[in-house]
Amino acid sequence: MASRGVERVLAKCEACINAGNYYEAHQMFRTVSFRYNSQQKYAEAADLLCKGALKLLQHNQHSSGADLSLLLLDSLSKTKSPVTENTISQITKLFEVMDPDCPERYTFLTKAINWSSKVNKEHKRGHPDLHKRFGFIFWHERNYPQARYHYIHSTDGVACAQMLLEFHTAHGYPSEVDMFITQAVLQYLCLQNKATANECFEQYTQKHPGICQRPPFSLPLLNFIWLLLIALDGGKLAVFTVLCEKYQVSINRDPNYKEYLDQIGQLFFGVPPPQKTPQGLFGSLMQNVLGVSGSDDEEEGSTKTKAAAPSLQANNINSKDNSHNLLPGSSRNIGLASTPSHRQEKPLDLD
Repeated sequence: MASRGVERVLAKCEACINAGNYYEAHQMFRTVSFRYNSQQKYAEAADLLCKGALKLLQHNQHSSGADLSLLLLDSLSKTKSPVTENTISQITKLFEVMDPDCPERYTFLTKAINWSSKVNKEHKRGHPDLHKRFGFIFWHERNYPQARYHYIHSTDGVACAQMLLEFHTAHGYPSEVDMFITQAVLQYLCLQNKATANECFEQYTQKHPGICQRPPFSLPLLNFIWLLLIALDGGKLAVFTVLCEKYQVSINRDPNYKEYLDQIGQLFFGVPPPQKTPQGLFGSLMQNVLGVSGSDDEEEGSTKTKAAAPSLQANNINSKDNSHNLLPGSSRNIGLASTPSHRQEKPLDLD
């Protein structure tokens, strides 16, 4: 709860806002918050900034509201406040009511993720609960690429699968039904998030109207992912190698799959890091398994698609139009379905 001092300031500022004196209210919030911080009343400062920002944003004062929101993150960073359910709720509520076209929105998102990574050293790419909330907001804004990025850095495989299902059915080709989930599972595994990868795969394959079945599947790529997830528990390199050999044609549908499998082989199957050669792991140790020349042995019923799945930081799936978005962490424009008109977020660098 807010202290009496905060309540008095809020009452004065609210009177200014109701009178249309937004600039005066904004400056009052800033001045009092600086005073609280100088007195080491950090909780009061954070409470005041959060409530002040929310009030201004609700009155369409997006620049002023964003400014107070950024001051809130500065205050949290200075005091090294821990990531709690309350702070996550405060941050994501402010982000949700910000205008998607507000330039400061991306800055706020980046600073929030970086703050959470600094106070929780085990989550160097940002706290998964914060990513989950951001993913949910972007999903409901129909900004699927951004939603997907944040869900991949969360631990909510069920929501990620539901979002991917909606993304594919709304904007993807029918032939890409297996590639949407393959991309997500391999990226989860590269982040060593095996449990969420399993959860996402199971939910997607059971709920997607284009699949709706349990393994074995009619689509070879889905069978590869299913067997790969099983093989992770044993950690046997021979099994991993045989799987890659058997499903070589499906793996060759997108060259990024080989990069993912390089990392997965090192993380889960004891494969040593590759030498610094252009070919990488598969070029040096497994070129006969996953060589670009391909194998004459086609797995069951595999068909070529018009699209390739995206890399860990970029989405390369074709959509029903040729719009281009830029995913976080990517330096490439990528073919994606168009989303409702709003400014696309800039690339997000969390490393």
